Amino acid sequence: MSAAEGPLVVGVDSSTQSTKALVVDASTGQVVASGQAPHTVSTGAGRESDPRQWWDALCEALRQCGDAAHEAAAVSIGGQQHGLVTLDVRGEPVRPALLWNDVRSAPQARRLVEELGGPKSWAERTGSVPAASFTATKWAWLAEHEPEAVRATAAVRLPHDYLTERLTGQGTTDRGDASGTGWWASGSEAYDEEVLAHIGLDPALLPRVARPGEVVGTVHARGELPFSRGTLVAAGTGDNAAAALGLGLRPGTPVVSLGTSGTVYAVSTNRPTDPSGTVAGFADARGDWLPLACTLNCTLAVDRIAALLGLDREAVEPGSSVTLLPYLDGERTPNLPHSAGLLHGLRHGTTGGQLLQAAYDGAVHSLLGALDLVLDADADPTAPLLLIGGGARGKAWQQTVRRLSGRPVQVPEARELVALGAAAQAAGLLTGEDPAAVARRWGTARGPVLDAVERDEETLARITEVLSDAAPLLEREPDKN
Repeated sequence: MSAAEGPLVVGVDSSTQSTKALVVDASTGQVVASGQAPHTVSTGAGRESDPRQWWDALCEALRQCGDAAHEAAAVSIGGQQHGLVTLDVRGEPVRPALLWNDVRSAPQARRLVEELGGPKSWAERTGSVPAASFTATKWAWLAEHEPEAVRATAAVRLPHDYLTERLTGQGTTDRGDASGTGWWASGSEAYDEEVLAHIGLDPALLPRVARPGEVVGTVHARGELPFSRGTLVAAGTGDNAAAALGLGLRPGTPVVSLGTSGTVYAVSTNRPTDPSGTVAGFADARGDWLPLACTLNCTLAVDRIAALLGLDREAVEPGSSVTLLPYLDGERTPNLPHSAGLLHGLRHGTTGGQLLQAAYDGAVHSLLGALDLVLDADADPTAPLLLIGGGARGKAWQQTVRRLSGRPVQVPEARELVALGAAAQAAGLLTGEDPAAVARRWGTARGPVLDAVERDEETLARITEVLSDAAPLLEREPDKN
């Protein structure tokens, strides 16, 4: 580890699968230490995790950072969005957290939309039309299926809130993560009392929403963590808002994130209100907005197809008219929570590599279909797409995004952008800077630009046609017998 030029800060990414911690020089953006520890996610009827595992993973990741973490002056947590964490009067989890990709609350999502004015009303009220991923629908599901858990709940938190509260002892969240709950009104930037009353959630159970740039406390759990006395704690935020900070995004720059889920988003100065529900009108962590479209099936689904075929994930082959919609976990964009994967156009001559390419095409088609809705009308249609996430360095992902978008693609060299964004937020506490400006000073978005290629209109049209024709089948709820 080389000597730091300035104060050290810690940025944390508590994701679906693991927790990563980076110790970063606030002056230069140099990562001087890092650590990582895994989580366990259930694969039964839903997707759940014990929040105490997130804390244990955070402690382990920080221990791996060694003395550098002890020297840190500030820390911030970026975490997976939407998860429902229910705590009892002692601050212990009542039950495992319902994660963002648990789609059991799809019926509750439909009912909430219908009972509170329809999609347009929801978009104007909260910026988004709630889907099964949103926290409000998960609370409604819990109240219906596990009323004893609801009665035992003394506090409701999001995943990053839970970790921040264990750091400081104070219940806080931020506008970026709160905007993904369904019970935070984007127009007034406050909890929506009508929504809360409708789902039977007492607002006293919710954390205070901190202001951008606010110090929410100091680390009080020093016995378990390597921090020194007086280490400042930032409000933290959701993972996508943290990645936007980590890239230092300016309004209008398009981002395609390839992870367990796929997302497209851009910072906007205009409050989004998409009544179709395709675009979620999230807030960012700074005071602007982060219109975003998300798919449930991205790298994990394509890797699963590769494994079923016995192929390396890069072993794609061109030249087929086969269509594969890799909706292995249901889908959010398009909104088909009960769907399964769909294969169409299989021939004797179809190869495994062509099937794998079709899976990539199906996943990327969903993302790019929402991009025009995410971007403001005056955004530059030829600007490079910033390609981030675990799949961004995969050649097959890069070439598929280029071919189906017809746009240049830039792959930032910086890794762990969620943790870097959290670190930039922590650095902003020390310097008084806008965290996005901190990240731009660090040069986190620098990376090679891959030239545009001709857009593959034929493949896009074929997938759109198959999706349209198969919609009745894909929308059918599974047999409950």
